[in-house]
Amino acid sequence: MSTAITKALKERILVLDGAMGTMLQAYNFSEEDFRGERFKDFHRSVKGNNDLLSLTQPAAIAEVHRKYFNAGADIVETNTFSSTTIAMADYEMEEYVYDLNYASAKIAKNVAQSITAKEPHKPRFVAGSIGPTNKTASMSPDVNDPGYRAVSFEELRVAYKQQVEALLDGGVDLLLVETVFDTLNAKAALFAIDQVKEERAIDTPVMISGTITDASGRTLSGQTAEAFLISVSHIPLLSVGFNCALGASQLQPHLEAIASKTEVGVSAHPNAGLPNAFGEYDETPEQMATQIKKYIDKNLVNIVGGCCGTTPAHIKAIAQLVANVTPRKCKL
Repeated sequence: MSTAITKALKERILVLDGAMGTMLQAYNFSEEDFRGERFKDFHRSVKGNNDLLSLTQPAAIAEVHRKYFNAGADIVETNTFSSTTIAMADYEMEEYVYDLNYASAKIAKNVAQSITAKEPHKPRFVAGSIGPTNKTASMSPDVNDPGYRAVSFEELRVAYKQQVEALLDGGVDLLLVETVFDTLNAKAALFAIDQVKEERAIDTPVMISGTITDASGRTLSGQTAEAFLISVSHIPLLSVGFNCALGASQLQPHLEAIASKTEVGVSAHPNAGLPNAFGEYDETPEQMATQIKKYIDKNLVNIVGGCCGTTPAHIKAIAQLVANVTPRKCKL
């Protein structure tokens, strides 16, 4: 794997963007805004389907990407966290999945190229965001029927393959399997990615990021940080790491658990602290950067950014923190 991003990763700590959802909330889009012209007569409510905004409010999505790049991000994620047939079933919009992924990738890539053209010494990259879906392959959603599964590995593979193909067609530079709460779901995504890479004879870099769901230090499907690392290490990866669920301080011990046990890059994009009683995130950019400095001091990460509650101000603080810092050594 020899690409512009692997070269950059060896030279410096790369900065990932912050929360797309947090930024979009500020627009206060109405049902009509979500629908746009294309979906004005759609048969059910689509408000809250943020991925749809790539089709109906593309200027807003481009603006968010631009703000994160201008704040210092090297990588932005496409607005495709829920853009699989499985997740889009909630809105009965499965048939639009290709369009969602393709359009989202195109928007992000256009912004990245325009900024790279002005600053060729610091190329900007686009990561195709591949979320976990709203179903789990290794646990039952029914406490009375522990053997039941709401989705199969094959269903996940098919859905992820469709998403990956569209993201690549749209021009993403790498793929990010993120917020992994069930490693079996992630394995379906990684298997689908491998299939597409083989079919197209390409070697697109892949990041994977799990989520530690609570103070137990485990993913929702019961794995420790180290177990998660081991179970995905058969795949050639650009990086492995964690995001969401926890703030930067709470995430640190889990990064320590994997940083010493892998030779690939390590990534972290924590939340802006833990949510308050209203589900909002109060941690300031300065508070978050102070905690992330410990990652740097302990040489834990190669890629760092933000998840829920983070804004361009948070990313700017992180970018300033990691500027001119020697990156953790990794084999790519």
